[in-house]
Amino acid sequence: MRNFSIIIFFLLCMNLFSQEVAIIQYKGGGDWYANPTALPNLVKFVNLHTKTQIDNDIQTVTLDDETIFNFPITFITGHGNIFFTTNEATTLRNYLTSGGFLHISDNYGLNTYIQRELKKVFPELQLQEIPNNHPIYHQTFSFPKGLPKIHEHDKKPPQGFGLFFKGRLIVFYDYESDLNDGWEDAAVHNDPKEIREKALQMGSNIIEYAFKN
Repeated sequence: MRNFSIIIFFLLCMNLFSQEVAIIQYKGGGDWYANPTALPNLVKFVNLHTKTQIDNDIQTVTLDDETIFNFPITFITGHGNIFFTTNEATTLRNYLTSGGFLHISDNYGLNTYIQRELKKVFPELQLQEIPNNHPIYHQTFSFPKGLPKIHEHDKKPPQGFGLFFKGRLIVFYDYESDLNDGWEDAAVHNDPKEIREKALQMGSNIIEYAFKN
């Protein structure tokens, strides 16, 4: 097991400066492919406003192999069911505990399922609400009040949750915010410019934080 951990750590170190991002294609029937314009738009925004040079070609990965270890940050979104096999949960755990980062955006309807599946990955950890003074809210852009509200779902306040492993934030989960919708092309949801700007700025902070930590 120790040798496996060393191999995984080496793989991540080899890709530490790789500026590529990927979306996770999961099982369960949920629409992992939702919001196809979201990540391309976010990458363009991040490259324009920070010092990143992220590849505009967004990759898709599964948890069936170790391809995920090529990416410092990965994304999950969707509206419905999500399911990890035991092997997939182990792969995701190894990825995250070895230096990887995951952003989950509830596109409405994902919450029940992602909470269940994260327990497979980290049965010993609890999602914690991220305080407003956490660095993820204060990168190139500052959000003194924490996660911005992008789309209305159930008239609840937006909340940013996280999983921490040995003090490091490894998963950021935006709930009742729907950042992913805010990253989409303007014509998709007809969001006001200032709403899309907030979503892209917060998304930029997430990527910037992940690359630094």
